[in-house]
Amino acid sequence: MTELTPYQKEAIGRATYMRQDIASFRSTWPALNSAEALPLITWSELERQLMSLSATASGAAMVHDLVAATRKQASFKPSELVMREILCIASAVMDETFPSDFSSSDSEADDLTI
Repeated sequence: MTELTPYQKEAIGRATYMRQDIASFRSTWPALNSAEALPLITWSELERQLMSLSATASGAAMVHDLVAATRKQASFKPSELVMREILCIASAVMDETFPSDFSSSDSEADDLTI
């Protein structure tokens, strides 16, 4: 049997985590019987509105990457979980105190004297 590469091991770990996340979500939030759908919206329209709602320029700059990551995984997740993730993005970018810049020069990685 061939040894898995580190990339393959990481991909399996991510897939396993996503499967557990979905199972946990479905356990907490079982499907509802109501079938009234939300109005259709495109990912571009969502991104535009989130950028508009952002409290800071750095928050608005994060929107594209956050929406792209959510979009990539959306087809594998229940629609309600995707909606929840979108609401979390909105909450984060609307929060003026949300730390959006992690390139601080105070990080331990920059301090070689540790």
